[in-house]
Amino acid sequence: MLLLSNFLIGFLAAIVGVIPPGLLNMTAAKISMKQGRKIALLFSAGVCITVCFQTYIALIFARYLDRHPEIIDILQKVALGIFLCLTLYFFFIAKDTRHEIPKEVNHSKTNRFFYGILLAALNLLPLPYWVYISITFSAFGWFSFEHWSLAIAVIASGMGTFLMLFIYAQYFRNKKKKKMQLNMNYLIGLITAIISVITFFKIFQEY
Repeated sequence: MLLLSNFLIGFLAAIVGVIPPGLLNMTAAKISMKQGRKIALLFSAGVCITVCFQTYIALIFARYLDRHPEIIDILQKVALGIFLCLTLYFFFIAKDTRHEIPKEVNHSKTNRFFYGILLAALNLLPLPYWVYISITFSAFGWFSFEHWSLAIAVIASGMGTFLMLFIYAQYFRNKKKKKMQLNMNYLIGLITAIISVITFFKIFQEY
């Protein structure tokens, strides 16, 4: 049962993490529009290789923290403050994301797979993201740090990431829309608000 739970958490958390427009998904969209879907999927595969590696490193670190609850208590309180600030920022301060997608792709048309690996390696946000996600769900008994469970979560994170990059590539390839129809900051703010509520509930439950 925990294997399935790890898979679902890994898959869904990866999707949520890639939904907001960012360097990786918007690059996949631009490559798809300029060079074709197959090249974009090759780039996405490279990204997923790095994401799986980052997820594994983060989960190993999270397993260590899970065995030291005194550290987790401090991190949860810090995380609550951070996510509350992020929620306020994305709802009220951040600029509208409904902007035109740049037409230029300033990189070589070759070695897109390795370009995806290197570009994803520059994005370090998955590390604290997966540490927080795994520890939070582990506290509820929904996530396991056993060897095979970690492997399942890592594979699921790669699959979820690839799915969202594919959706970005496919959407902009088919619709050829030059402007986002939704201010994605609101979606990010909603996600951080939900995480804040979960964190607050977990902290409150311990008292």
